[in-house]
Amino acid sequence: MFVRQFFVKGISHSSYLLGGAHACAIIDPQRDVEVYLQAAEEMGLSITHVLQTHLHADFISGHLDLAEATGATIYAPASAGCRFPHTGLSEGDTVEFEHLRLSVLETPGHTPEHVSYVVTDTGRGEGPVSVFCGDTLFVGDVGRPDLFPGRAQELASALYDSLHRKLLKLPDHVEVYPAHGAGSLCGRAMAAKRTSTIGYERLHNPALQIADLASFVDSLTTNMPAAPDHFSRCSAENGAGPALVRDLPVPRPLPPQEFAALARSADSIVLDTREYDAFGGAHVPGAFNIGSAGNFATFAGWLLPVGREVLLVSNEPRRDAQWLWKVGLDRTVGYLKGGVLAYGMTGLPIQHVTQVSARALHEQITAGEPMALVDVRSPEEYSRHHIKGSVNIPLADVRTRYGELDPNLPTAVICGSGQRSSIGCSLLLQRGFEQVLNVAGGMSAYAALGLAPKCPFCVGPHGPRYLGDEEQ
Repeated sequence: MFVRQFFVKGISHSSYLLGGAHACAIIDPQRDVEVYLQAAEEMGLSITHVLQTHLHADFISGHLDLAEATGATIYAPASAGCRFPHTGLSEGDTVEFEHLRLSVLETPGHTPEHVSYVVTDTGRGEGPVSVFCGDTLFVGDVGRPDLFPGRAQELASALYDSLHRKLLKLPDHVEVYPAHGAGSLCGRAMAAKRTSTIGYERLHNPALQIADLASFVDSLTTNMPAAPDHFSRCSAENGAGPALVRDLPVPRPLPPQEFAALARSADSIVLDTREYDAFGGAHVPGAFNIGSAGNFATFAGWLLPVGREVLLVSNEPRRDAQWLWKVGLDRTVGYLKGGVLAYGMTGLPIQHVTQVSARALHEQITAGEPMALVDVRSPEEYSRHHIKGSVNIPLADVRTRYGELDPNLPTAVICGSGQRSSIGCSLLLQRGFEQVLNVAGGMSAYAALGLAPKCPFCVGPHGPRYLGDEEQ
């Protein structure tokens, strides 16, 4: 038996190749299936099975692409009602190839239709050796049950049963292979360690220490992080059957005048994936700014309107389009040829965002200059430490709560590093704010000057409550 993990850092997703002597299964595949095809070829294995633990909410899966490329059979929970050719699985079913036997446990809780695959290597014995548990059990955490409106209590109770009456009945030595790690919003407190054992989690997973059902349900249904907009959309698309990657448009280069004309269409949006310093210097009016170096795919899926054609301002447009595909933003049709330099040279209008240092911000606040300071970090980050007088509007909420701010005041936006705040600045500019300032370096810079405590998210970016790559 051979297990190879494939980890996608930007969405903290783990998928797996489970191999025997000649055949293998791919479990919870990402949308870019070429990595599996190459790996199987290098190992001399044929991909014969594609296994889904559940309908993934945070990314679009590559199960149909992989089945088309290999002829493999797709297996998924029968209760999911998937609308593509597949074999539905329920409690007690088995999937076998060569000397490997995968026994199906129904483990709902994170989603209603979830299953886990318990692997027995019959060539070595009859006992279970590993479990692919999807989003039911993570290292240091468990799946969040609050993604389905009105069903959080029900699913949290189901999750308790899935954990305590099924997964924790497995022997301590059984290896645990989850579908996510630290940085994913499919849980609340995942550790950065990517695999574990049942015994390790039994001893060290805080969620598993809550023995009382009522206390467990309360813990998993209060103070959870916000769920991105694309979670329900991706889950539905994965069940219906995503478009094949080969059918998606490849972004083409657009000269500035053509780019500007398309950008004026109500069916289009402009997405600038450069970092905040470049975006601040000059950008296409009305553009979203989501820097590709941060939690790009998650914020894009969360914040960008669905169904629009995406026009990129990007240094690597093909790469950025592929990241957008991961969260179901499939209509990336073009990119600005020659970049903002060429755009500006045509005489087309540009916008900019003033970048202000942490020290300059402190001096403005101390001098009592009239201004608004918007902190777009999560409520948890904000509660640990923040600048007195700031207002906490989490980034996604800027879209709806901007009316709480005075558009006639200079408005400084701050996060932990300057990246999320730049996204916030772009959202405010779209809503008519003209005096918008981005705090370069964010609270990290503020702390470096001794003006605030060090941010625990920045000091320990791989800790269990880490929310992304942007504040390293």
